[in-house]
Amino acid sequence: MKIDLTLFAAFQDLEPAGRIDLELPDGALVADLRVAVDTYGRQHWPKFRPGLLKASAFASETTLLRDRDAIPADGKMAVLPPVNGG
Repeated sequence: MKIDLTLFAAFQDLEPAGRIDLELPDGALVADLRVAVDTYGRQHWPKFRPGLLKASAFASETTLLRDRDAIPADGKMAVLPPVNGG
């Protein structure tokens, strides 16, 4: 399954295109995607912060998803780091 992952905020700073493509097995869960992004980040992003990924949410085009949720069949996902301010 091809995952088209859109990056936001701090993750977009790591990847100027603002997106990456990953390959996961059919039936993969969000937890599997989190592991794949961690692996990708450690290999490609010198300033990658694993702790930020652990605190980040993943979403389909319409819904926030938990680690135990299946990735949508279309493979379109986004990673959303936590925000602060006010």
